[in-house]
Amino acid sequence: MATTLPKVDVVIVGMGWVGGILAAELTKAGHTVVGLERGKSRGTQDYYHVHDELRYAARYELMQDLSKETVTFRNTEKIRALPMRSYGSFLLGDGLGGAGVHWNGQYYRFLPYDFEIYSKTVERYGKSKIPEGMAIRDWGITYDQLEPYFVKYEQMSGISGDKQLPDNIGKMSVPYATPPMKKTPGMKLFEESATKLGYHPYVIPSANLTQDYTNPDGIERAACQYCGYCERFGCEYGAKADPVVTVMPVAQKSGKFELRTHANVTGIIHDGKKASGVKYVNTPTGEEFIQTADVVILSGYVFTNVRLLLLSKLGKPYDPKTDTGSVGRNYAYQVNGASTAAFYEDREFNLAMGAGALGSSFDDFNGDNFDHSSLNFIHGANIRFTQTGLRPIQYQALPADTPKWGKGFKQATIHNANRVLAVSGQGASMPYRHHYLDLDPEYKDALGLPLIRMTFDFEDQDKELVKFIAQKTKDIADGMGATKTEMHNVIRQYNIVPYQSTHNTGGTIMGSDPKTSVVNNYLQMWDAENVFICGASNFAHNSGYNPTATVGALSYRTAEGVIKYLQKGGSLV
Repeated sequence: MATTLPKVDVVIVGMGWVGGILAAELTKAGHTVVGLERGKSRGTQDYYHVHDELRYAARYELMQDLSKETVTFRNTEKIRALPMRSYGSFLLGDGLGGAGVHWNGQYYRFLPYDFEIYSKTVERYGKSKIPEGMAIRDWGITYDQLEPYFVKYEQMSGISGDKQLPDNIGKMSVPYATPPMKKTPGMKLFEESATKLGYHPYVIPSANLTQDYTNPDGIERAACQYCGYCERFGCEYGAKADPVVTVMPVAQKSGKFELRTHANVTGIIHDGKKASGVKYVNTPTGEEFIQTADVVILSGYVFTNVRLLLLSKLGKPYDPKTDTGSVGRNYAYQVNGASTAAFYEDREFNLAMGAGALGSSFDDFNGDNFDHSSLNFIHGANIRFTQTGLRPIQYQALPADTPKWGKGFKQATIHNANRVLAVSGQGASMPYRHHYLDLDPEYKDALGLPLIRMTFDFEDQDKELVKFIAQKTKDIADGMGATKTEMHNVIRQYNIVPYQSTHNTGGTIMGSDPKTSVVNNYLQMWDAENVFICGASNFAHNSGYNPTATVGALSYRTAEGVIKYLQKGGSLV
């Protein structure tokens, strides 16, 4: 029998970026908060002298244990879903800080077009531009409404970037907190080539500090060392903004926050209209607890947020056959595959050095920044060159005609180790009626609860987008002075391997219609006014950008909404 614990103002499920921001903001406002994290605690000291590619990049030490909980996957409803047994397509973070610890730090605000994608697409091209089955919709919020919250995230985390960005991305009311990162020779070649073609490159905004920085909460952090160990790693310098070194200390120093690790939440307790708390298992002991609270916040990863709602029977599950219900709707991924490798014979680069967000990019073919009238897709991609730090175990950039084994393979691997620069496109992913998340009827986790099931495949929209963007990457690479270039312009059926992107979105989408969305623009649940759900699960589609900036901005707006709710109650919109 579960032990019921004393009520607090707020209980937060998941202590990554969202949970950390909310804990910091709510405790600063004087509210008592309990944060539940199913993984272990961690701090910067855990990453001292652990530049270990095998341990972290290849064996996924910071990731969720798939033998205890995973995701099942199928391309269509006609196929039996099977569990992801080992990591491939995406990586699920685990422990304090979540995916906010092992991210690269690439920081992009979603475009103004993204938040009003349906209206703006129809306005420019007509309804016929949207193919049958595509489920794009406006988000119920505009870029201008969200802009002040982007600023809050940027000042808290110390985002570095150019003071003046191109006009084809959203306007900024306040410059980034710190100057942009250094330009490598590869970045300069990319920018020179793009500029000659009439495009508008800029240094990628970065959560890797370029100088020592003290944020508005008084948190001090040191500058990036360009060591090349960002993605899949924690930062030993604290230079990469993550929840553990930015917002968690603020909550912990308030005296109003309690963190409980190894707390695996299994359900939300509710009466159909309001929640009274959550039930969780202390995994080391197997004990069950009920944490009562005035407000329940789900701030986990996409799959976690959706799964908890479905397990708790809170909200109406999405039914693709009737296109009714909202929980699980509008799952989207991201479209990669458009790229060109530039091979050099007479020039070498120091590619082992870098940082997760070190690079340059442009958006001339992102969003609706270009005319789609004659194209068989909407939206686009951010085109970029990045120098994240290439390590020996997982990096072998080889020409297509390289032998697959033996002496020739070894010679080509050594020869090309520092002679290949890659230009790539990160493309937007549009939702479709038949792409969704639900509970798997067959497979269960270590606690006996159904796993989340993903139904997804690449559509003609994605394939056409990749063909178009790949040609643009080749145009850039051809102008970078390489001996030869090789273009990749084809994607086929989606598979759970190999690694592609951890940018999953959707399932608890925001909007203005309770019939087709789960939350309003404060991320307050339509079906339970004291439940707030925040994260990339709120995205109604996925952009050509990394999602963290928009998740961060939504987190600050959600904190504002929770404070208003605790004061007055009722619906916030």
